[in-house]
Amino acid sequence: MNSVPSNKSFAAARVKTLIAVMFCYLFYYTGRQNFGFAIPGMIEELHLTKTQLGWCGAAMLWCYAIGQAINGPLADRFGGRSLMTLGGALSFIMNWAVSLAGGMAGVLIPWSANGLVQSMGWAPGSRILSNWWDRGHRGRVYGWYLFAAGSSSVLTYLMAAWLVDFGWRWIFRLPVALMLVGSVVFWLVVRDKPSQAGFVDLPEEPGAGHDPVPTDREMTLWERYRIGLSCTPFLFGCAAIGFQSLARYGLLIWVPVYFLGDNWKESPQKWISVALPVGMALGALTAGWISDRIFRGGRAAPVILFLLLAAVFASSMGVVGRHSMFAVPLLFLTGFFVYGPQSAFWALAPDLLGKRMTGTGTGMMNFFAYLFAGLGEPLTGYIIQTTRSTHMVFPVVAVSCVLGALLMSFVRIPK
Repeated sequence: MNSVPSNKSFAAARVKTLIAVMFCYLFYYTGRQNFGFAIPGMIEELHLTKTQLGWCGAAMLWCYAIGQAINGPLADRFGGRSLMTLGGALSFIMNWAVSLAGGMAGVLIPWSANGLVQSMGWAPGSRILSNWWDRGHRGRVYGWYLFAAGSSSVLTYLMAAWLVDFGWRWIFRLPVALMLVGSVVFWLVVRDKPSQAGFVDLPEEPGAGHDPVPTDREMTLWERYRIGLSCTPFLFGCAAIGFQSLARYGLLIWVPVYFLGDNWKESPQKWISVALPVGMALGALTAGWISDRIFRGGRAAPVILFLLLAAVFASSMGVVGRHSMFAVPLLFLTGFFVYGPQSAFWALAPDLLGKRMTGTGTGMMNFFAYLFAGLGEPLTGYIIQTTRSTHMVFPVVAVSCVLGALLMSFVRIPK
C-alpha cells in the first residue's frame, strides 16, 4: 500500500488544489442562487405567480438532484476536473437563455436544464478534494470548500441586489461571467489526483460498512449504488440533509422576496438579506472545524446542535419582522446554523462509504438534498401566496431543521 505523501511540495500542491477548487465554486452560485432576486420582476413583467415561479425553482432543484445521482459516479470513474469545468460553462449559457424569457416556458425549460449542468460542480469537486486530503483533515477541508460556496452566495446576493435596479434580466447575465472565468482558471490549475501532478496517491480508505468489491478493479455503477443503499446510517444522513436543504433553499429563495417587499424596485431593505449568506459562509467554516477538532471526526453531534439552534433563530426571525432592529443579527444566526452542518454532512460520504465512493456518495446525498429542497419550493410558495405573508418561510424552515436533527440522531460512524 502507498504511504501518505508528507513532503513540503505535496503539502503546497494540495493547498493549491483546495484553493483552486474553492475559487471555482466561489462563482458557481452566481448561476443558481440569483433566482430569488428576479422573482418580483418576473411577476410584474411576465405576469407569473409565486406558485408558478416556485415550480420553476422546484424543477431546477429536481434536475439538479437527478444530475447529482449521475455525475457523482461519473466523477468517481473519470475524475472531476472536466465535469466541473464543463458545468460552469454550460450554466453560463443556460442563465443567459433564462434572461431572454418571455413567459413560463422560457423560464422553466432553461432553468431546469441549468439544474442539470450545475450538478457537475459539487460532487466532482468533492471527489478531487478527497483524493488530496485524508480523513483526519476532511471536516476542515469541506468546511473551507463550503466557505467558498457560502461566499459565493454572498457575492451572488450583493450583485443581484445591485442589478435588480437595472431589471431582472441582468441578474442572469452579468454575475455568471465570473463563473465562466472561475471554471477556466480551475481547469488550468487543478489535477484530479496527486499522481497526475507527480506525487504518490493517498492510500485507499475502506468504508465504515462492508465493501465487497476488490480494490484492484473499478466498480460498476450498480455496485456503487448498492454499497450506498445498503448503508443504513448513510441513508439516515441522506434524509437528514434533505430537510436541512429544504430549510436552506427556503431561505435562499424566499428571504430576498421577504425583504424586497411590494415596493421592490426602491426597497432599501434588500441589502439586509445579505446577512443570510454571510452567516452561512461563516457557519460552514466553523462547523467543519468543530467536527474535526472538538468532536474528533464525529459528524452527528455538530449537525444536531446546529440544526436545533437554527430552528430557534428561524422561529425568532418569523416573530420580529423585517423592520426590527434584531432582523439582521437573527438572519445572520439563522443562516449560520442552517448552513453550518453541511461541512459535516459531506464528510459522511467518504467516512461511511470509503474514499473511492466519495463522488457516488456525495451525489446520492445531494440527490436527496435537492429532492427535498425542490418539494419545499412550491410548498413554500403556496403557503406564502395563500396566507399573503412572506414571513411564513421562517416557520417552514424551523420545522425542517427539527426534522433534520431528529433523523441525524440515528447516524453513527464506526471507529
